[in-house]
Amino acid sequence: MSLNKGKHIVQEMDGVLCTVVESGLSSDRLAFLKQLLEFNHFEVKVAETINEENKTKTYTLGVTDLVFNPVISVYEKSLMRPDGKKVSPTYWNQESEIPQLPYFDYREKNKTATNMDDFLPNPWAYRTM
Repeated sequence: MSLNKGKHIVQEMDGVLCTVVESGLSSDRLAFLKQLLEFNHFEVKVAETINEENKTKTYTLGVTDLVFNPVISVYEKSLMRPDGKKVSPTYWNQESEIPQLPYFDYREKNKTATNMDDFLPNPWAYRTM
């Protein structure tokens, strides 16, 4: 389940009911999520699926905690990363994170700014009369 789908799916894996975290995973994505969830003290179960047409393997990852919902846990920031920071949606999706948002650049460039117009690159372009 990706973060844009909030449906809670329960499936039996190895004889145990599990909450499906994601399905259709590659081996790299499986290793990343398994390491992250085990770091957060979840018992992880994996089911392998082989596609008969092109002989590729995909995996379904689940946790034995039936109340766990990855969408809520990520946006609630209740999961921790191995480096001690909280798991963000970009980290969960393995996207590159922006270390600092661009709208803070104006404060760094103009430390003496006192009103809102000092933060805009061209204040007259945004002003209405």
